[in-house]
Amino acid sequence: MKYDVIVVGGGPAGMMAAGIAGSRNKKVLLVEKNDKLGKKLFITGKGRCNLTNSAPKDEFISHITRNSKFLYSSFYNFFNDDLIDFFNKLGLKTKTERGGRVFPLSDKSSDVIKALEKHLYNNNVVVKLNSRVKSVIAENNTITGIEIEDGSKINCSSLIIATGGLSYPLTGSTGDGYRFAKQLGHHVTDLLPSLVPLVVKEEYIKEIQGLSLKNVSLKAICDEKILFEEIGEMLFTHYGLSGPLILSASFYISDKINKNKKAIIEIDLKPGLSHEELDKRLLKDFNLYSNRHFKNSLDDLLPKKLIPVIIKLSGIHEDKQVNQISKEERKKLVNLLKALQFEIIGTRPISEAIVTSGGVSVKEINPKTMESKLIKGLYFAGEILDVDAFTGGFNLQIAFSTGYTAGLNC
Repeated sequence: MKYDVIVVGGGPAGMMAAGIAGSRNKKVLLVEKNDKLGKKLFITGKGRCNLTNSAPKDEFISHITRNSKFLYSSFYNFFNDDLIDFFNKLGLKTKTERGGRVFPLSDKSSDVIKALEKHLYNNNVVVKLNSRVKSVIAENNTITGIEIEDGSKINCSSLIIATGGLSYPLTGSTGDGYRFAKQLGHHVTDLLPSLVPLVVKEEYIKEIQGLSLKNVSLKAICDEKILFEEIGEMLFTHYGLSGPLILSASFYISDKINKNKKAIIEIDLKPGLSHEELDKRLLKDFNLYSNRHFKNSLDDLLPKKLIPVIIKLSGIHEDKQVNQISKEERKKLVNLLKALQFEIIGTRPISEAIVTSGGVSVKEINPKTMESKLIKGLYFAGEILDVDAFTGGFNLQIAFSTGYTAGLNC
């Protein structure tokens, strides 16, 4: 059996590419090693699936952290409005939330997968599940087919590799595509966790695990330089820090940590108040609760779970009467609330990262077609490429756009 196109990988890039190739009357086979399609897609956005971001193109591209120029052609072919229209035509309605994040109206990632399966069915794509590709076959620098793990060989004229990265290996992202790329002479850049939770040195982190903070300002600092600064949400865990702000900050400091450089996360718990304004606020609370102990005076200012930690770090005894707290002690407390620091000693493993930083070098891929410059008939799409972005729907749009471009040109 010979196919015009074989797509390896049943994630967002692979499903998009296969359906688009099928819409061009190509005979298409989609090969997936899992027992179902879209396994990683199912858990994205905490099961809600943040499809894309509604930001204008220039702003959108500013959120791409590696090789953004490579994506210009793919975005020209198929961008966020096109994606929303694509899903609407498949019967999936969408909604736009804070920060331009676009979700299915149902808040169910399973509905996104159903729409993509419909896309495959409508375009006569043959889907082969539970089939792991053992190797890619090329002769005279031209793709001729694949070999499945059971020993069977399937011939094709074009091959699209859309096998994802190394993050969330339980969903099937185990790096097979990088192996195929290397076997065919492609260079794969260093693979690192990106958008990944951070591990801290401070033991007391366990006392505040599970606490989520909103509207805090966060700085990532290395060698006394501020590498990242933003206001948003974060989460304390038993090992350290997570949440949207932390995941974004991790991009800037994960490689520094790997080089044993000292990295600090500094949190301003009250970014809406200057030091002077926060001091006045403290004075107001202290006057209101003047006869209370210090440990009972911060309920209006801080989350309950955080208070014992702040008391310890402030150096003010928890049973000290509020009306006996000195101006110097108050100043120290203000500084602490405006700059709560954690020393970062590592990241969580790449298996827990949202995306893999690094991948098949884009220098060896034609950005207008996604075809390899080294092997005729070989295409790449999605997370396997050395392209990644912040959270907020940007990475999924990259997958859909590169998948669309590969499907259009294979």
